[in-house]
Amino acid sequence: MISRLHPDVLAVEDVFHAANTRTALVLGHVRGVVLLAGAEAGLAIEAFPPATVKQQVTGYGRAEKAQVALMVARLLGLSDNGEAGDASDALAVALCQAHRPTAPRPRTATRPRRTG
Repeated sequence: MISRLHPDVLAVEDVFHAANTRTALVLGHVRGVVLLAGAEAGLAIEAFPPATVKQQVTGYGRAEKAQVALMVARLLGLSDNGEAGDASDALAVALCQAHRPTAPRPRTATRPRRTG
């Protein structure tokens, strides 16, 4: 995906404490592979604590997953009601990164320049 989409930055959620040890171990492995891929591609990597992502998207740092999903759907103008899941979590992290004051600007190739 990195070579196909050419992102400017890789945004991830910080490690959280999972109640299930096996789930935490698997997520740790996946996170490690994602971070390695980003580092090998030379991407800037930004990590956000879960409470920061929730605060940025919903206005409340202890929001439930369903609330985050609903706000992601509303903010992005999606037609569904915001189904909670991995995709809505990933989009929430992306929104958090996109709204950072220091977020990278889009490449000029994707945005036409105005002249005159």
